[in-house]
Amino acid sequence: MVDKQKESGLMKRRFYILCFIIVGFLLQLLVHALVEKWYISLLIKDFSTYGLGWSWDTWFSIHSVATVLLTIFGLVFGYWQGRYWWPRLYDETGKRRHHWPKIQT
Repeated sequence: MVDKQKESGLMKRRFYILCFIIVGFLLQLLVHALVEKWYISLLIKDFSTYGLGWSWDTWFSIHSVATVLLTIFGLVFGYWQGRYWWPRLYDETGKRRHHWPKIQT
């Protein structure tokens, strides 16, 4: 019986961490979109000032590299946060450690 509880807890833990990885990926998409929208608007307004002397091809290459780096960062961040929060909220069998009080309405 104890082995089934630990196995169930391990499956819950993996699913929990996977969900955090997905959240990390979605957060990096949001950060990427906001930074890109902001900086491209600067480039369109005054390319000679904000283009740093680089061509649009160079900026496209920078975009490609930044996309890969942000994606890796988002996935690693999600994994790290999932690993961080799991033992604080759940025990090894997947049961909640803390019972939050119900809010009376």
